Amino acid sequence: MAENSKIEWTDHTFNPWIGCTKVSPACDGCYAENLMANRYRRVQWGPGEDRQRTGKANWRKPITWNREAAASGRRPFVFCASLADVFDNEVDDRWRDDLMDLIEATPNLIWLLLTKRIGNVMKMTDPSRGHRMLPRNAAIGATIANQQEYDRDRMKLWEVKQSLEPLFTFGSFEPLLGRTILDNYAPDWIITGGETDQGPHKARPTDPDDFRYLRDQSRSLGRAFFMKQMTRKQPIPADLQIRQWPEVA
Repeated sequence: MAENSKIEWTDHTFNPWIGCTKVSPACDGCYAENLMANRYRRVQWGPGEDRQRTGKANWRKPITWNREAAASGRRPFVFCASLADVFDNEVDDRWRDDLMDLIEATPNLIWLLLTKRIGNVMKMTDPSRGHRMLPRNAAIGATIANQQEYDRDRMKLWEVKQSLEPLFTFGSFEPLLGRTILDNYAPDWIITGGETDQGPHKARPTDPDDFRYLRDQSRSLGRAFFMKQMTRKQPIPADLQIRQWPEVA
């Protein structure tokens, strides 16, 4: 994996726009804000701030990836978006419609739409509200940092799965900020990892046994499990060196 991305669980990363607002404990050490707002000063993070749409050359990249995928016979993963949130309330609806058009125009790619606003997905893909439907080659994921977020959001993600029928659902338990108990409504793919230092924000440690607890539950529930990294990218213990991907029909 990770042909055109430094993220191990995807082949490519695509950002249709840049900028976001912190809405979760997982956002406290946001690497995107540290990079794009604090270091490069391209955008300001927060409500009411403008999001910056990326250029036409960037928007053409998925078309190239789709053509290459058609020639190779495999369907690479595209993570969207590492520097923003597709279902951010501050984003112009027309931009999101343009993104859905692009996803639909690249059927040889599997798009991973990860959000911290899972409650927005149903209404922002509702044709009765004038929005573009979720394309058939998209998977939907929710960032879940702790038990409170899991309890709040798991049924919203389940509703998306039942109503919109994405390719699969996934949960990004990164950074994992506490032991989390899953149930039968858990997403199809469990991705987890520890935090890294970002500017003045120092990584909050995660007990390795909390990762093991997710691993064991994923196995019991028949979910794919992906261990991305330990806190501050310390070596991953041998028993946690598991990197599975979900089955795609």
